Amino acid sequence: MKISDLFIDELVQDSSVVADFESRLGISGRIVSDPGQVFQIVSNAVDPIQKGKEVLYLTRNKGAFIRDCPGTRSYICCGYKILHIGTFCTMDCSYCILQAYFHPPVLQFFVNQEDMVRELNQAFLKPGISRIGTGEFTDSMIWEYGTALSSLLVPLFGTQTRAVLELKTKTTNIQQLKHLPHNRKTICAWSLNTERVIQEQERRTASLNARLQAAETCQSWGYPLAFHFDPIVLYDGCEAEYHQVIEKLFARISADNIVWISIGTFRFIPELKTIVENRFSDSTLAYGEFITGMDGKMRYFKPLRLDFYQKMVSWIRKLAPKVLVYFCMESEEIWEKTMGFTPEKYGGLSRMLDNSAEAHCGLIR
Repeated sequence: MKISDLFIDELVQDSSVVADFESRLGISGRIVSDPGQVFQIVSNAVDPIQKGKEVLYLTRNKGAFIRDCPGTRSYICCGYKILHIGTFCTMDCSYCILQAYFHPPVLQFFVNQEDMVRELNQAFLKPGISRIGTGEFTDSMIWEYGTALSSLLVPLFGTQTRAVLELKTKTTNIQQLKHLPHNRKTICAWSLNTERVIQEQERRTASLNARLQAAETCQSWGYPLAFHFDPIVLYDGCEAEYHQVIEKLFARISADNIVWISIGTFRFIPELKTIVENRFSDSTLAYGEFITGMDGKMRYFKPLRLDFYQKMVSWIRKLAPKVLVYFCMESEEIWEKTMGFTPEKYGGLSRMLDNSAEAHCGLIR
């Protein structure tokens, strides 16, 4: 986390979380009364997206901390809950939707953690299972450099039996997790891709081997794991390389300790193409064989997606026949032609994921 400027909302200047950030980052923050001051600095930069990764704004979340995943219309959603801890990311992936989602893209962290804990405790009292993750609007683990967030959340989730926390990352920032009483209620998750995609499209992220090493270490600490192959990028030679990633994964990680694996091919809103062209001039990412999907996003032609999914699922099934594999935002047709069933057969995708969390993490409905 290389922060050039730290701004602090005057309403939270006395927060212990703010003091923690200043101490850990070695930066004295500048107090502001209007967030517009921060947004203007980012917006006026030559590259606002890059500037947004270097300017940190500590403020409070004025809305709900627990939110429904926005999903996308016309495709099957998993019923995930977002724990809204902050926005944007210090890493720089060419395909990242956050580049186009936030206007301007500002790195924010919400310090009113007492409100977050209050919401979580209320959620723990509700019947049923909740799957909650911090990695939707930011990376879950980039904040380990500036705050003790995991030291708050992991033990909190460990005290109850109705919810599971998923920490999804492309980093290796796991050291704070080592001695925490997680009680298997926190799933450590990694986004995986081929080395070529990581090197060409995922700037400032950990290598594939480093991610797998971190996952193996968390497994040794007793944490259940999950992996996300999303976005899968189709290119000449990609099949052999993704197959190799699958083999590396199961050579190091026990299939019995994996709660779920998601897969999804690259898809993007049309506005993202210009951003990729301007910021990643060497990238050919947005020049594949795309059509407009039912949700308005550009997607690979269905026959291309279907062919690759069938191969990907077969590679996983060969090495881990019992691991739950699911599609992120795909149609019933894709499910039927790849898996041989649709989620409705098992009560819906949410129920399938809840069942796996129940079995691996000791949850009680």
